[in-house]
Amino acid sequence: MYRRPLLCVLLTLLPLFAQASGFTRLAELADKGFLLGAEARLLDSGETLGAIEPERQLSPASVSKVYLAAAALERWGPQHRFTTRLVSLAEPDGEGVLHGDLVLDGGGDPLLTSEDLWRLTQRLHQAGVRRVEGRLVVSQWRYGPVECITTDRCQAHSRVANAYSALLSSAGVNHGSWCVSVAPAAVPGEPARITSCDSQAPIVGIDNRVETQPDDSGTRLNAERVLRDSGDVMVVSGQISTNARPRAVYRASSDPARQTAATLLAMLEQAGIGVRDGAGVASTEPPAESRSLAEVESEPLQELLLRTLNHSNNFMADQLALNLVESPRAGLVQAGGALEAFVAGLPDHGPVTLRSGSGLTPENRTSAAGITTLLESMYRRPALFPSFVAALQSPANGVMRFLRRGSATFQEHVMLKTGTLNQPVAVRAVGGYFRTRSGQWGVFAALVNGTSNTPWLNWQQVLEPLAADLEEMIDAH
Repeated sequence: MYRRPLLCVLLTLLPLFAQASGFTRLAELADKGFLLGAEARLLDSGETLGAIEPERQLSPASVSKVYLAAAALERWGPQHRFTTRLVSLAEPDGEGVLHGDLVLDGGGDPLLTSEDLWRLTQRLHQAGVRRVEGRLVVSQWRYGPVECITTDRCQAHSRVANAYSALLSSAGVNHGSWCVSVAPAAVPGEPARITSCDSQAPIVGIDNRVETQPDDSGTRLNAERVLRDSGDVMVVSGQISTNARPRAVYRASSDPARQTAATLLAMLEQAGIGVRDGAGVASTEPPAESRSLAEVESEPLQELLLRTLNHSNNFMADQLALNLVESPRAGLVQAGGALEAFVAGLPDHGPVTLRSGSGLTPENRTSAAGITTLLESMYRRPALFPSFVAALQSPANGVMRFLRRGSATFQEHVMLKTGTLNQPVAVRAVGGYFRTRSGQWGVFAALVNGTSNTPWLNWQQVLEPLAADLEEMIDAH
């Protein structure tokens, strides 16, 4: 029987050893039972600097947002804006009375804020409206309420202790979260003063359990938004010092469209515009013959993406993904399908499963090689690349403090997006660009997934070896 010489076998394996050697430190996580996929390569020469099972399908968590950013830029371009309008079948008469419903046509702006609603209110006043003889109707006909498909969001309908699990609507405001301001009373022992951040009039229920303590006693607050028969209630407990500054507390609302309706109604009343029949929510499109009475535009898409990726904002990411769906009444599955259709147009990407643009869905799957393929495709789009790369973080200057580790080489030569999940298994994922000492551009991705048998995984365990591996690649080229 013919046997290949040992030297030939070793020569055949040398390229594999050379690739794996690029991630020698990161590879040690595999010895602890974690599933790894990684790749780093130079863009102009195509040289692979390191690889660990780059085709392996793993969860990317919030690195999914780079797919969302690329698809959005491809569809709309960096300067696209979303429009929110106040419309009506009626028009104000000579006395400023609108004889009919006033409808907010939710345009899917993922960054619609209270400030935008106030501008709408002022422009409505400028248009001559002083009283509405009908209802204020918030229309979320494009999408909403969107069916929840993750545990966090499903639980958030009844109660929630965070803002990142916000539910979705094309008419959502303030990232789908309530905000209350907690300020100390004048003297210790008294309940703190808690008001809405957006209105002098109460627009969300408040259950105040915060006690004012003497100067320099420290401030410790706990907050949960619960849905009661009366509607959403912010339950806030703890203590605040008499010399403390007011603290803003954010928690996801149970219904973002109704949140918008309550917020806008309060602003209309503050502006002296009465609404006879209160506020409600609809899922039907305003009639085509409706007149536009006031409108506001969003920030340009490139600004929306910077905020979406820099802060890893799940609400904004999934709103943008839902906007990619052409037909109304879309859900996250359809939004994921729109992203997968975009990826299908990328040569050599390979398989991908995207159930959301945010990455909150643990079913999302891609590979390190797929991520670097996407990153390379954007690098080769001169009209889109500046807006795309600007949405990534530099560890030295990013808003996420946990990134500020490793040497100056890693902190100043790398732009990246991270992804984190803790359930049902731990996920720590990273993807982005680097510049070598000689100025060459490179792309990299590293996906680390736990199993039911692996120990707890934190960012230090992933970033420190990854930073050291990338530093060697950067310095060597």
